Amino acid sequence: MLEMLEKAVMTTIGVAAITQKKAEELVAEMKERFKLSEDEGKNLVDRIQTIASESREKVREMAEAEVQKVVDRLGLVSREEFDRLAKRVQELESRNSN
Repeated sequence: MLEMLEKAVMTTIGVAAITQKKAEELVAEMKERFKLSEDEGKNLVDRIQTIASESREKVREMAEAEVQKVVDRLGLVSREEFDRLAKRVQELESRNSN
């Protein structure tokens, strides 16, 4: 179940992520097709990158929220809680052996 969720999240992130190179290629094509100036092309690359960055952040937040729901539903403990409990067990075992 977690693997399916992870694959879905990674696919969504992949769709939302546009690389600088791809953005520049897209703008170069649009500059030629629509006769954009150099400044207009640069502004377009900047806007595309801003939109992609915002999309990645939103997807990351949504993914974290969904993963947390699954973790809660499965009753899994956090690493911090696990470490705290392991330390407690070690202390109790130490007391018991003395």
